[in-house]
Amino acid sequence: MDLNGFDHPGRPAAGGTTRSVKVMIAGGFGTGKTTMVRSVSDIKPLTTEETLTQASADDDHLIGVADKTETTVSLDFGKISLNDSLMLYLFGTPGQERFWFLWNGLFEGALGAVVLVDTRRLASSFRAIEEMERQDVPFVVALNVFPDSKEYPVEEIRDALDIPAHIPVVACDARDRASSRDVLVALIHHLKDRSAVALESR
Repeated sequence: MDLNGFDHPGRPAAGGTTRSVKVMIAGGFGTGKTTMVRSVSDIKPLTTEETLTQASADDDHLIGVADKTETTVSLDFGKISLNDSLMLYLFGTPGQERFWFLWNGLFEGALGAVVLVDTRRLASSFRAIEEMERQDVPFVVALNVFPDSKEYPVEEIRDALDIPAHIPVVACDARDRASSRDVLVALIHHLKDRSAVALESR
C-alpha cells in the first residue's frame, strides 16, 4: 500500500477495500512511544533503538527516567487493524532534541498523531505539541501512566500544557494493548469529528 496516499477515515472505502492511515506516535524523550508501538502492533514492530551510553549523557537527560537504557534514533514502525476496513500504520518519532530534524520527513502524509505525555515531566512534551500545531497535524494527547505517576485532573494538565479545549486528552498505559488501542480509537473519532465540522462549515 502507498503510505502517502490515505483515504480519509470519514470517507467510505471504495469497493469495500481496506483504508490505510498513517498515524504518528510522538512525545518527549522517554514518554513511552516505542512501548506503545510494541504493545499495540499486530506485527513485530521495526525499531531503531540504540543503547544509551555515557557519551550521550550531555544530550539525553535522564531525570525522571533513570532506568531507561535504550533510545530511538530514527523511528519505530508497526501496524494495527482497528476493524476489517481500517488499517493504521504507526510511526514512532525519536524523542531527543538532536534527532528532531527527522520529524519533518516522518510527518509527511500523516493523517493524525498521538502525543504521549509523562505527567512527571510535562516539559518534555511541549515541543511535540508545538510541532503538531506547526505542521497542522490533528492530534490527541495521551497521559501515559507510570508506576510512580501522581494523578492530576485532566483540566489541570490541559492548562499546564496549554492544550486547546477541542483536543482530546485521555489517560493510558502504553504497556497495555487494549489501553493503547483505545487511544488510537480516540484519535480516529477526533479525526471524524473534525471532518464533520469541516463539512458543516462549507
